Amino acid sequence: MALRLDNHGFSDALVILGAAGIVIPAFARFRVSPVIGFILVGLLVGPAGLGSLVPDASWLYYVTISDPESIEPFAEFGIILLLFSIGLELSFRRLWSMRRLVFGTGVTELLGSAFLIGLALHLLGQSWGGAIGLGLALALSSTALVLPLVGTTSPVGRGAFAMLLFEDLALVPIIFALGAMAPTASEEGWVGIAGVALRGGLTVVAMYLGGRIVLPRLFAQAARTKSPELFLAASLLVVIVASVATTAAGLSPIVGALLAGLLIAETEYHSEVEVMTAPFKGLALGVFLITVGMSLDLRLIAKNWPSLLAAVVGVVAVKAIVTYLLLRVAHARRGTAAETGLLMGSPSETTLIVLGTAAQAQLIQPSTAAFWQTVTAIGLTLTPLLAKAGRITSRRIEQAGEGPPIPEVETEGPGAVVIGFGRVGKLVSDMLTAHGQRYLAVEANIDAVTEARRAGYPVLFGDVARPELVDRLNLAQARALILTMDDPVLTVRLARRIRQAVPALPIIARARDASHAAELYRAGVTDAVPETLESSLQLSEAVLVDLGVAMGLVIASIHEKRDELRQTIRREAQLTREPRIRRIKRLSETG
Repeated sequence: MALRLDNHGFSDALVILGAAGIVIPAFARFRVSPVIGFILVGLLVGPAGLGSLVPDASWLYYVTISDPESIEPFAEFGIILLLFSIGLELSFRRLWSMRRLVFGTGVTELLGSAFLIGLALHLLGQSWGGAIGLGLALALSSTALVLPLVGTTSPVGRGAFAMLLFEDLALVPIIFALGAMAPTASEEGWVGIAGVALRGGLTVVAMYLGGRIVLPRLFAQAARTKSPELFLAASLLVVIVASVATTAAGLSPIVGALLAGLLIAETEYHSEVEVMTAPFKGLALGVFLITVGMSLDLRLIAKNWPSLLAAVVGVVAVKAIVTYLLLRVAHARRGTAAETGLLMGSPSETTLIVLGTAAQAQLIQPSTAAFWQTVTAIGLTLTPLLAKAGRITSRRIEQAGEGPPIPEVETEGPGAVVIGFGRVGKLVSDMLTAHGQRYLAVEANIDAVTEARRAGYPVLFGDVARPELVDRLNLAQARALILTMDDPVLTVRLARRIRQAVPALPIIARARDASHAAELYRAGVTDAVPETLESSLQLSEAVLVDLGVAMGLVIASIHEKRDELRQTIRREAQLTREPRIRRIKRLSETG
Protein backbone atom coordinates (compact mmCIF):
# COMPACT_ATOMS: atom_id res chain seq x y z
CA MET A 1 0.00 0.00 0.00
CA ALA A 2 1.40 3.41 -0.96
CA LEU A 3 2.05 5.95 1.77
CA ARG A 4 0.38 9.32 1.52
CA LEU A 5 2.81 12.17 2.12
CA ASP A 6 0.14 14.85 2.38
CA ASN A 7 -1.40 13.77 5.68
CA HIS A 8 -1.09 15.59 8.99
CA GLY A 9 1.41 13.16 10.48
CA PHE A 10 4.10 13.60 7.83
CA SER A 11 3.92 17.39 7.73
CA ASP A 12 3.97 17.65 11.53
CA ALA A 13 6.94 15.25 11.73
CA LEU A 14 8.74 17.40 9.14
CA VAL A 15 8.27 20.51 11.28
CA ILE A 16 9.37 18.82 14.51
CA LEU A 17 12.47 17.19 13.01
CA GLY A 18 13.30 20.42 11.19
CA ALA A 19 13.14 22.30 14.50
CA ALA A 20 15.35 19.74 16.24
CA GLY A 21 17.90 19.43 13.44
CA ILE A 22 18.07 22.91 11.91
CA VAL A 23 16.35 25.63 13.92
CA ILE A 24 17.60 24.73 17.41
CA PRO A 25 21.30 24.47 16.37
CA ALA A 26 20.90 27.90 14.78
CA PHE A 27 19.57 29.28 18.07
CA ALA A 28 22.44 27.60 19.93
CA ARG A 29 24.92 29.41 17.69
CA PHE A 30 23.58 32.68 19.06
CA ARG A 31 23.50 31.26 22.62
CA VAL A 32 19.71 31.15 22.78
CA SER A 33 18.39 28.44 25.12
CA PRO A 34 16.90 25.42 23.27
CA VAL A 35 13.90 25.77 25.58
CA ILE A 36 13.14 29.23 24.22
CA GLY A 37 14.01 28.02 20.71
CA PHE A 38 11.41 25.24 20.73
CA ILE A 39 8.77 27.58 22.19
CA LEU A 40 9.47 30.17 19.49
CA VAL A 41 9.19 27.45 16.84
CA GLY A 42 5.78 26.48 18.25
CA LEU A 43 4.69 30.12 18.23
CA LEU A 44 5.85 30.48 14.61
CA VAL A 45 4.35 27.30 13.12
CA GLY A 46 1.24 27.04 15.31
CA PRO A 47 -2.37 27.98 14.56
CA ALA A 48 -1.81 31.57 15.72
CA GLY A 49 1.36 31.94 13.62
CA LEU A 50 2.02 30.78 10.06
CA GLY A 51 -0.73 28.18 10.46
CA SER A 52 -3.31 30.94 10.22
CA LEU A 53 -2.05 31.76 6.69
CA VAL A 54 -2.50 28.24 5.25
CA PRO A 55 -5.88 29.08 3.61
CA ASP A 56 -4.17 31.88 1.67
CA ALA A 57 -0.87 30.09 0.99
CA SER A 58 -1.38 26.34 0.74
CA TRP A 59 2.36 25.56 0.63
CA LEU A 60 2.60 26.62 4.29
CA TYR A 61 0.72 23.42 5.13
CA TYR A 62 4.01 21.52 4.87
CA VAL A 63 5.93 23.78 7.28
CA THR A 64 3.24 24.27 9.93
CA ILE A 65 1.55 22.01 12.45
CA SER A 66 -2.02 21.69 11.27
CA ASP A 67 -3.32 19.41 14.04
CA PRO A 68 -1.87 20.48 17.42
CA GLU A 69 -3.87 17.89 19.35
CA SER A 70 -2.23 15.04 17.41
CA ILE A 71 1.21 15.74 18.90
CA GLU A 72 0.05 16.19 22.52
CA PRO A 73 0.53 12.46 23.36
CA PHE A 74 4.18 12.76 22.32
CA ALA A 75 4.55 15.84 24.52
CA GLU A 76 3.11 13.94 27.50
CA PHE A 77 5.46 11.04 26.76
CA GLY A 78 8.38 13.46 26.91
CA ILE A 79 7.43 14.52 30.44
CA ILE A 80 7.08 10.85 31.42
CA LEU A 81 10.57 10.08 30.07
CA LEU A 82 11.96 13.11 31.93
CA LEU A 83 10.68 11.80 35.27
CA PHE A 84 12.00 8.34 34.34
CA SER A 85 15.49 9.74 33.72
CA ILE A 86 15.34 11.65 37.02
CA GLY A 87 14.54 8.40 38.77
CA LEU A 88 17.59 6.81 37.14
CA GLU A 89 19.79 9.47 38.74
CA LEU A 90 18.33 8.91 42.21
CA SER A 91 18.12 6.06 44.66
CA PHE A 92 15.61 5.06 47.31
CA ARG A 93 18.15 5.91 49.99
CA ARG A 94 18.60 9.44 48.65
CA LEU A 95 14.85 9.85 48.22
CA TRP A 96 14.29 8.78 51.82
CA SER A 97 16.91 11.28 53.01
CA MET A 98 14.89 14.03 51.28
CA ARG A 99 11.58 13.15 52.98
CA ARG A 100 11.63 16.25 55.20
CA LEU A 101 12.14 18.53 52.21
CA VAL A 102 9.47 16.72 50.17
CA PHE A 103 6.75 16.49 52.82
CA GLY A 104 7.82 19.54 54.80
CA THR A 105 9.02 22.29 52.50
CA GLY A 106 7.15 20.82 49.51
CA VAL A 107 3.78 20.76 51.29
CA THR A 108 4.22 24.23 52.78
CA GLU A 109 5.38 25.76 49.50
CA LEU A 110 2.42 24.42 47.53
CA LEU A 111 -0.26 25.25 50.10
CA GLY A 112 1.31 28.61 51.08
CA SER A 113 1.58 29.80 47.48
CA ALA A 114 -1.92 28.54 46.67
CA PHE A 115 -3.39 30.31 49.72
CA LEU A 116 -1.78 33.69 48.94
CA ILE A 117 -2.65 33.57 45.23
CA GLY A 118 -6.19 32.40 45.97
CA LEU A 119 -6.70 35.08 48.63
CA ALA A 120 -5.56 37.80 46.24
CA LEU A 121 -7.92 36.55 43.52
CA HIS A 122 -10.83 36.36 45.99
CA LEU A 123 -10.21 39.96 47.02
CA LEU A 124 -10.35 40.86 43.32
CA GLY A 125 -13.84 39.36 43.02
CA GLN A 126 -13.31 35.64 42.35
CA SER A 127 -15.54 33.20 44.27
CA TRP A 128 -13.92 31.12 46.98
CA GLY A 129 -14.23 27.90 44.95
CA GLY A 130 -12.68 29.50 41.88
CA ALA A 131 -9.97 31.18 43.96
CA ILE A 132 -8.98 27.84 45.53
CA GLY A 133 -8.85 26.16 42.10
CA LEU A 134 -6.79 28.94 40.55
CA GLY A 135 -4.50 29.15 43.57
CA LEU A 136 -3.70 25.43 43.46
CA ALA A 137 -3.24 25.50 39.69
CA LEU A 138 -0.90 28.50 39.63
CA ALA A 139 1.11 27.29 42.66
CA LEU A 140 2.41 24.35 40.61
CA SER A 141 5.85 24.67 38.96
CA SER A 142 7.23 23.04 35.82
CA THR A 143 9.11 19.79 36.35
CA ALA A 144 9.74 19.52 32.59
CA LEU A 145 11.61 22.84 32.45
CA VAL A 146 13.10 23.37 35.91
CA LEU A 147 14.99 20.11 36.42
CA PRO A 148 16.79 20.06 33.03
CA LEU A 149 18.03 23.58 33.84
CA VAL A 150 19.52 22.77 37.29
CA GLY A 151 19.61 18.97 37.64
CA THR A 152 19.04 17.22 40.96
CA THR A 153 22.50 17.25 42.57
CA SER A 154 23.20 20.97 43.10
CA PRO A 155 21.82 22.78 46.19
CA VAL A 156 19.30 24.58 43.96
CA GLY A 157 18.39 21.34 42.20
CA ARG A 158 17.83 19.43 45.44
CA GLY A 159 15.45 22.03 46.85
CA ALA A 160 13.57 22.41 43.56
CA PHE A 161 13.30 18.65 43.06
CA ALA A 162 11.86 18.10 46.54
CA MET A 163 9.09 20.64 45.95
CA LEU A 164 8.41 19.48 42.40
CA LEU A 165 8.19 15.87 43.53
CA PHE A 166 5.50 16.68 46.07
CA GLU A 167 3.60 18.70 43.47
CA ASP A 168 3.65 15.72 41.10
CA LEU A 169 2.38 13.46 43.89
CA ALA A 170 -0.35 15.96 44.78
CA LEU A 171 -1.62 16.51 41.23
CA VAL A 172 -4.25 13.77 41.17
CA PRO A 173 -5.58 14.51 44.70
CA ILE A 174 -5.91 18.18 43.64
CA ILE A 175 -7.93 17.17 40.58
CA PHE A 176 -10.23 14.95 42.66
CA ALA A 177 -10.62 17.66 45.31
CA LEU A 178 -11.67 20.24 42.72
CA GLY A 179 -14.15 17.78 41.27
CA ALA A 180 -15.58 17.21 44.74
CA MET A 181 -15.97 21.00 45.17
CA ALA A 182 -18.17 21.29 42.08
CA PRO A 183 -21.68 22.67 42.79
CA THR A 184 -23.23 19.41 41.58
CA ALA A 185 -20.83 17.12 43.48
CA SER A 186 -21.75 14.97 46.46
CA GLU A 187 -19.88 13.31 49.28
CA GLU A 188 -18.83 10.58 46.86
CA GLY A 189 -16.12 12.92 45.61
CA TRP A 190 -14.28 12.85 48.94
CA VAL A 191 -14.77 9.09 49.18
CA GLY A 192 -13.15 8.87 45.74
CA ILE A 193 -10.08 10.71 47.03
CA ALA A 194 -9.68 8.20 49.85
CA GLY A 195 -10.09 5.34 47.38
CA VAL A 196 -7.40 6.78 45.11
CA ALA A 197 -5.00 7.10 48.05
CA LEU A 198 -5.56 3.46 49.02
CA ARG A 199 -5.31 2.07 45.47
CA GLY A 200 -2.30 4.24 44.72
CA GLY A 201 -0.45 3.14 47.84
CA LEU A 202 -1.09 -0.56 47.12
CA THR A 203 -0.01 -0.12 43.49
CA VAL A 204 3.26 1.56 44.45
CA VAL A 205 4.07 -1.18 46.98
CA ALA A 206 3.26 -3.90 44.43
CA MET A 207 5.41 -2.21 41.78
CA TYR A 208 8.29 -1.87 44.22
CA LEU A 209 8.22 -5.51 45.29
CA GLY A 210 7.61 -6.85 41.79
CA GLY A 211 10.21 -4.59 40.22
CA ARG A 212 12.96 -5.73 42.59
CA ILE A 213 12.37 -9.30 41.38
CA VAL A 214 11.44 -8.88 37.72
CA LEU A 215 13.60 -6.00 36.42
CA PRO A 216 17.09 -7.51 37.01
CA ARG A 217 16.01 -10.70 35.20
CA LEU A 218 14.34 -8.79 32.36
CA PHE A 219 17.39 -6.63 31.63
CA ALA A 220 19.78 -9.55 32.09
CA GLN A 221 17.97 -11.42 29.32
CA ALA A 222 17.97 -8.31 27.11
CA ALA A 223 21.70 -7.79 27.73
CA ARG A 224 22.54 -11.39 26.82
CA THR A 225 21.04 -10.92 23.36
CA LYS A 226 23.55 -8.08 22.75
CA SER A 227 20.82 -6.35 20.76
CA PRO A 228 20.52 -2.60 21.42
CA GLU A 229 17.03 -2.61 19.91
CA LEU A 230 15.79 -5.26 22.35
CA PHE A 231 17.38 -3.44 25.28
CA LEU A 232 15.68 -0.21 24.23
CA ALA A 233 12.36 -2.00 23.81
CA ALA A 234 12.66 -3.44 27.32
CA SER A 235 13.41 0.01 28.74
CA LEU A 236 10.43 1.66 27.06
CA LEU A 237 8.22 -1.28 28.05
CA VAL A 238 9.07 -0.76 31.74
CA VAL A 239 8.32 2.97 31.50
CA ILE A 240 4.98 2.46 29.76
CA VAL A 241 3.80 -0.39 32.01
CA ALA A 242 4.70 1.56 35.16
CA SER A 243 2.91 4.69 33.89
CA VAL A 244 -0.19 2.71 32.88
CA ALA A 245 -0.28 0.97 36.28
CA THR A 246 -0.25 4.20 38.28
CA THR A 247 -2.78 5.78 35.90
CA ALA A 248 -5.13 2.83 36.39
CA ALA A 249 -4.78 3.26 40.16
CA GLY A 250 -5.79 6.93 39.86
CA LEU A 251 -2.32 8.43 40.24
CA SER A 252 -0.39 10.49 37.70
CA PRO A 253 1.57 8.50 35.06
CA ILE A 254 4.70 10.48 35.91
CA VAL A 255 4.66 8.89 39.40
CA GLY A 256 4.93 5.47 37.76
CA ALA A 257 7.74 6.70 35.49
CA LEU A 258 9.69 8.04 38.47
CA LEU A 259 9.24 4.78 40.38
CA ALA A 260 10.39 2.76 37.34
CA GLY A 261 13.54 4.88 37.14
CA LEU A 262 14.23 4.41 40.85
CA LEU A 263 13.89 0.64 40.52
CA ILE A 264 16.22 0.43 37.52
CA ALA A 265 18.70 2.74 39.30
CA GLU A 266 19.18 -0.05 41.87
CA THR A 267 20.39 -2.42 39.12
CA GLU A 268 23.68 -2.47 37.21
CA TYR A 269 21.89 -1.62 33.96
CA HIS A 270 20.88 1.97 34.82
CA SER A 271 23.69 3.64 32.83
CA GLU A 272 22.87 1.72 29.66
CA VAL A 273 19.14 2.44 30.04
CA GLU A 274 19.85 6.15 30.54
CA VAL A 275 21.96 6.32 27.37
CA MET A 276 19.37 4.39 25.35
CA THR A 277 16.39 6.56 26.31
CA ALA A 278 18.10 9.98 26.28
CA PRO A 279 17.43 10.78 22.57
CA PHE A 280 13.74 9.96 22.94
CA LYS A 281 13.46 12.12 26.04
CA GLY A 282 15.09 15.11 24.37
CA LEU A 283 12.98 14.94 21.23
CA ALA A 284 9.71 14.35 23.11
CA LEU A 285 10.45 17.26 25.44
CA GLY A 286 11.03 19.37 22.35
CA VAL A 287 7.54 18.41 21.18
CA PHE A 288 6.14 19.48 24.54
CA LEU A 289 7.83 22.88 24.29
CA ILE A 290 6.48 23.31 20.76
CA THR A 291 2.95 22.73 22.10
CA VAL A 292 3.59 25.44 24.70
CA GLY A 293 4.56 27.86 21.94
CA MET A 294 1.48 26.93 19.91
CA SER A 295 -0.76 27.91 22.82
CA LEU A 296 0.46 31.52 22.61
CA ASP A 297 -1.50 34.03 20.52
CA LEU A 298 0.45 37.26 20.03
CA ARG A 299 -2.66 39.17 18.97
CA LEU A 300 -4.46 38.20 22.18
CA ILE A 301 -1.36 39.05 24.24
CA ALA A 302 -1.05 42.47 22.58
CA LYS A 303 -4.71 43.17 23.25
CA ASN A 304 -4.59 42.26 26.96
CA TRP A 305 -0.94 42.88 27.78
CA PRO A 306 -1.44 45.08 30.92
CA SER A 307 -3.57 42.50 32.75
CA LEU A 308 -1.41 39.59 31.51
CA LEU A 309 1.77 41.35 32.66
CA ALA A 310 0.29 42.05 36.09
CA ALA A 311 -0.85 38.43 36.43
CA VAL A 312 2.52 36.95 35.42
CA VAL A 313 4.49 39.29 37.71
CA GLY A 314 2.10 38.67 40.61
CA VAL A 315 2.26 34.87 40.37
CA VAL A 316 6.05 34.80 39.98
CA ALA A 317 6.54 37.24 42.87
CA VAL A 318 4.30 35.34 45.30
CA LYS A 319 5.85 31.95 44.55
CA ALA A 320 9.42 33.29 44.60
CA ILE A 321 8.94 34.99 47.97
CA VAL A 322 7.25 31.95 49.55
CA THR A 323 9.95 29.59 48.26
CA TYR A 324 12.74 31.92 49.39
CA LEU A 325 11.36 32.24 52.93
CA LEU A 326 10.77 28.50 53.32
CA LEU A 327 14.28 27.60 52.15
CA ARG A 328 15.76 30.19 54.49
CA VAL A 329 13.81 28.59 57.35
CA ALA A 330 15.32 25.28 56.21
CA HIS A 331 18.80 26.90 56.61
CA ALA A 332 19.57 27.26 52.89
CA ARG A 333 21.97 30.04 51.94
CA ARG A 334 20.44 33.30 50.79
CA GLY A 335 21.81 32.97 47.27
CA THR A 336 20.52 29.39 46.90
CA ALA A 337 17.10 30.35 48.27
CA ALA A 338 16.81 33.34 45.93
CA GLU A 339 17.82 31.35 42.85
CA THR A 340 15.42 28.52 43.69
CA GLY A 341 12.59 30.98 44.34
CA LEU A 342 12.92 32.66 40.94
CA LEU A 343 13.32 29.32 39.20
CA MET A 344 10.11 27.99 40.77
CA GLY A 345 8.18 31.21 40.12
CA SER A 346 6.46 30.41 36.82
CA PRO A 347 3.42 28.08 36.51
CA SER A 348 3.61 24.53 35.20
CA GLU A 349 2.41 22.43 32.31
CA THR A 350 0.21 20.66 34.87
CA THR A 351 -1.36 24.05 35.64
CA LEU A 352 -3.20 23.68 32.34
CA ILE A 353 -4.67 20.35 33.52
CA VAL A 354 -5.88 21.80 36.82
CA LEU A 355 -7.33 24.86 35.07
CA GLY A 356 -9.31 22.56 32.77
CA THR A 357 -10.57 20.59 35.76
CA ALA A 358 -11.66 23.76 37.58
CA ALA A 359 -13.53 24.96 34.49
CA GLN A 360 -15.19 21.57 34.02
CA ALA A 361 -16.29 21.62 37.66
CA GLN A 362 -17.84 25.08 37.03
CA LEU A 363 -15.60 26.69 39.64
CA ILE A 364 -14.34 29.24 37.08
CA GLN A 365 -15.71 30.58 33.82
CA PRO A 366 -14.25 29.35 30.48
CA SER A 367 -13.03 32.90 29.73
CA THR A 368 -11.20 32.97 33.09
CA ALA A 369 -9.58 29.60 32.33
CA ALA A 370 -8.46 30.86 28.89
CA PHE A 371 -6.89 33.98 30.46
CA TRP A 372 -4.87 31.99 32.98
CA GLN A 373 -3.87 29.43 30.33
CA THR A 374 -2.24 32.30 28.43
CA VAL A 375 -0.54 33.44 31.65
CA THR A 376 0.76 29.89 32.12
CA ALA A 377 2.14 29.70 28.58
CA ILE A 378 3.90 33.06 29.04
CA GLY A 379 5.31 31.90 32.38
CA LEU A 380 6.66 28.69 30.85
CA THR A 381 8.34 30.73 28.13
CA LEU A 382 9.98 32.93 30.76
CA THR A 383 11.33 30.01 32.84
CA PRO A 384 14.84 29.96 31.24
CA LEU A 385 15.07 33.74 31.71
CA LEU A 386 14.01 33.39 35.35
CA ALA A 387 16.69 30.73 35.78
CA LYS A 388 19.33 33.08 34.40
CA ALA A 389 18.07 35.94 36.57
CA GLY A 390 18.23 33.59 39.56
CA ARG A 391 21.87 32.72 38.89
CA ILE A 392 22.80 36.39 38.58
CA THR A 393 20.91 37.26 41.77
CA SER A 394 22.48 34.36 43.65
CA ARG A 395 25.95 35.38 42.54
CA ARG A 396 25.48 38.96 43.69
CA ILE A 397 23.99 37.94 47.03
CA GLU A 398 26.81 35.48 47.72
CA GLN A 399 29.49 37.98 46.75
CA ALA A 400 27.96 40.81 48.78
CA GLY A 401 26.83 39.10 51.92
CA GLU A 402 28.53 35.77 52.56
CA GLY A 403 32.21 35.05 52.86
CA PRO A 404 35.23 37.23 52.13
CA PRO A 405 35.38 39.18 48.87
CA ILE A 406 36.47 37.40 45.73
CA PRO A 407 40.24 37.78 45.37
CA GLU A 408 41.49 40.01 42.62
CA VAL A 409 43.43 38.44 39.78
CA GLU A 410 47.13 38.91 40.28
CA THR A 411 48.68 40.93 37.50
CA GLU A 412 52.33 40.51 38.45
CA GLY A 413 54.61 37.82 39.73
CA PRO A 414 54.84 34.09 39.09
CA GLY A 415 52.07 31.68 39.95
CA ALA A 416 49.93 28.83 38.64
CA VAL A 417 46.33 29.09 37.46
CA VAL A 418 44.03 26.15 38.23
CA ILE A 419 40.82 26.14 36.17
CA GLY A 420 38.15 24.04 37.83
CA PHE A 421 37.91 23.62 41.61
CA GLY A 422 36.13 20.33 41.93
CA ARG A 423 37.58 17.19 43.46
CA VAL A 424 40.63 17.15 41.16
CA GLY A 425 41.23 20.91 41.25
CA LYS A 426 41.12 21.01 45.05
CA LEU A 427 43.65 18.18 45.33
CA VAL A 428 46.01 19.91 42.88
CA SER A 429 45.67 23.13 44.85
CA ASP A 430 46.46 21.34 48.12
CA MET A 431 49.63 19.88 46.60
CA LEU A 432 50.70 23.30 45.27
CA THR A 433 50.23 24.75 48.76
CA ALA A 434 52.14 21.88 50.35
CA HIS A 435 55.15 22.70 48.16
CA GLY A 436 54.95 26.45 48.63
CA GLN A 437 53.71 27.27 45.11
CA ARG A 438 51.38 30.26 44.66
CA TYR A 439 48.25 29.76 42.57
CA LEU A 440 44.82 31.13 41.71
CA ALA A 441 41.85 28.81 41.07
CA VAL A 442 38.86 29.60 38.85
CA GLU A 443 35.46 27.91 39.28
CA ALA A 444 32.03 28.50 37.66
CA ASN A 445 29.94 26.98 40.50
CA ILE A 446 29.16 29.76 42.98
CA ASP A 447 28.37 27.28 45.77
CA ALA A 448 31.79 25.64 45.37
CA VAL A 449 33.45 29.07 45.25
CA THR A 450 31.74 30.24 48.43
CA GLU A 451 32.65 27.07 50.31
CA ALA A 452 36.26 27.21 49.09
CA ARG A 453 36.70 30.85 50.08
CA ARG A 454 35.37 30.08 53.55
CA ALA A 455 38.07 27.42 53.81
CA GLY A 456 40.73 29.97 52.79
CA TYR A 457 41.36 28.93 49.18
CA PRO A 458 42.10 31.72 46.65
CA VAL A 459 39.27 30.93 44.23
CA LEU A 460 37.86 33.31 41.62
CA PHE A 461 34.26 32.93 40.44
CA GLY A 462 33.93 32.94 36.66
CA ASP A 463 33.04 30.99 33.55
CA VAL A 464 36.13 30.27 31.47
CA ALA A 465 33.92 29.69 28.43
CA ARG A 466 33.78 33.50 28.22
CA PRO A 467 36.91 34.88 26.44
CA GLU A 468 36.89 38.09 28.49
CA LEU A 469 37.49 36.16 31.73
CA VAL A 470 40.45 34.30 30.23
CA ASP A 471 41.90 37.65 29.14
CA ARG A 472 41.64 38.92 32.73
CA LEU A 473 43.72 36.04 34.07
CA ASN A 474 46.89 37.53 32.61
CA LEU A 475 48.21 34.11 31.66
CA ALA A 476 51.32 35.61 30.06
CA GLN A 477 52.63 36.19 33.62
CA ALA A 478 51.61 32.73 34.92
CA ARG A 479 54.11 29.94 35.48
CA ALA A 480 51.68 27.16 34.53
CA LEU A 481 48.04 26.51 33.63
CA ILE A 482 46.26 23.43 35.01
CA LEU A 483 42.96 22.42 33.39
CA THR A 484 40.95 20.12 35.68
CA MET A 485 37.39 20.59 34.33
CA ASP A 486 35.27 17.51 33.66
CA ASP A 487 34.24 18.84 30.24
CA PRO A 488 36.29 17.31 27.41
CA VAL A 489 35.04 19.64 24.67
CA LEU A 490 35.61 22.83 26.67
CA THR A 491 39.04 21.61 27.80
CA VAL A 492 40.23 21.11 24.20
CA ARG A 493 38.73 24.40 23.03
CA LEU A 494 40.28 26.33 25.93
CA ALA A 495 43.69 24.68 25.50
CA ARG A 496 43.76 25.55 21.79
CA ARG A 497 42.78 29.18 22.41
CA ILE A 498 45.30 29.72 25.23
CA ARG A 499 48.11 28.00 23.32
CA GLN A 500 47.59 30.41 20.42
CA ALA A 501 47.57 33.39 22.80
CA VAL A 502 50.49 32.28 25.05
CA PRO A 503 52.78 29.91 23.09
CA ALA A 504 55.33 29.39 25.89
CA LEU A 505 52.93 28.70 28.77
CA PRO A 506 53.12 25.16 30.24
CA ILE A 507 49.59 23.69 30.06
CA ILE A 508 48.80 20.55 32.04
CA ALA A 509 45.33 19.10 31.38
CA ARG A 510 43.11 16.40 32.83
CA ALA A 511 41.97 13.91 30.16
CA ARG A 512 39.23 11.33 30.16
CA ASP A 513 41.19 8.63 28.32
CA ALA A 514 44.02 8.12 25.85
CA SER A 515 42.07 9.39 22.83
CA HIS A 516 41.08 12.56 24.69
CA ALA A 517 44.71 13.00 25.76
CA ALA A 518 45.84 12.72 22.13
CA GLU A 519 43.29 15.37 21.16
CA LEU A 520 44.63 17.64 23.91
CA TYR A 521 48.20 17.18 22.68
CA ARG A 522 47.04 18.20 19.21
CA ALA A 523 45.44 21.28 20.80
CA GLY A 524 48.83 22.25 22.23
CA VAL A 525 48.94 21.10 25.86
CA THR A 526 52.30 20.35 27.42
CA ASP A 527 51.13 17.32 29.37
CA ALA A 528 47.80 15.45 29.33
CA VAL A 529 46.98 13.07 32.18
CA PRO A 530 44.38 10.42 31.25
CA GLU A 531 42.27 9.34 34.22
CA THR A 532 41.99 5.76 32.96
CA LEU A 533 45.77 5.49 32.57
CA GLU A 534 46.52 6.82 36.04
CA SER A 535 43.92 4.61 37.74
CA SER A 536 45.38 1.57 35.96
CA LEU A 537 48.90 2.47 37.08
CA GLN A 538 47.78 3.01 40.68
CA LEU A 539 45.98 -0.32 40.65
CA SER A 540 49.12 -2.02 39.27
CA GLU A 541 51.25 -0.39 41.96
CA ALA A 542 48.94 -1.64 44.74
CA VAL A 543 48.91 -5.19 43.31
CA LEU A 544 52.70 -5.40 42.98
CA VAL A 545 53.31 -4.05 46.51
CA ASP A 546 50.77 -6.49 47.98
CA LEU A 547 52.52 -9.32 46.13
CA GLY A 548 55.74 -8.45 47.92
CA VAL A 549 57.69 -6.62 45.19
CA ALA A 550 60.03 -3.99 46.62
CA MET A 551 58.50 -0.49 46.73
CA GLY A 552 61.48 1.10 44.97
CA LEU A 553 61.29 -1.30 42.03
CA VAL A 554 57.54 -0.81 41.76
CA ILE A 555 57.77 2.99 41.72
CA ALA A 556 60.54 2.89 39.11
CA SER A 557 58.61 0.55 36.83
CA ILE A 558 55.44 2.62 37.22
CA HIS A 559 57.33 5.76 36.19
CA GLU A 560 58.81 3.96 33.19
CA LYS A 561 55.42 2.65 32.10
CA ARG A 562 53.84 6.09 32.51
CA ASP A 563 56.52 7.70 30.33
CA GLU A 564 56.18 4.93 27.73
CA LEU A 565 52.40 5.36 27.51
CA ARG A 566 52.68 9.14 27.40
CA GLN A 567 55.16 9.00 24.53
CA THR A 568 52.87 6.58 22.68
CA ILE A 569 49.93 8.98 23.01
CA ARG A 570 52.09 11.88 21.83
CA ARG A 571 53.27 9.91 18.80
CA GLU A 572 49.68 9.03 17.90
CA ALA A 573 48.68 12.65 18.27
CA GLN A 574 51.56 13.74 16.02
CA LEU A 575 50.78 11.08 13.39
CA THR A 576 47.17 12.24 13.12
CA ARG A 577 48.26 15.89 13.07
CA GLU A 578 50.89 15.65 10.32
CA PRO A 579 48.56 14.51 7.49
CA ARG A 580 46.27 17.42 8.34
CA ILE A 581 49.21 19.87 8.14
CA ARG A 582 50.30 18.42 4.80
CA ARG A 583 46.76 18.79 3.44
CA ILE A 584 46.67 22.44 4.52
CA LYS A 585 50.06 23.13 2.88
CA ARG A 586 49.00 21.39 -0.33
CA LEU A 587 45.78 23.39 -0.49
CA SER A 588 47.68 26.65 0.11
CA GLU A 589 50.18 25.82 -2.63
CA THR A 590 47.47 24.93 -5.17
CA GLY A 591 45.36 27.94 -4.12
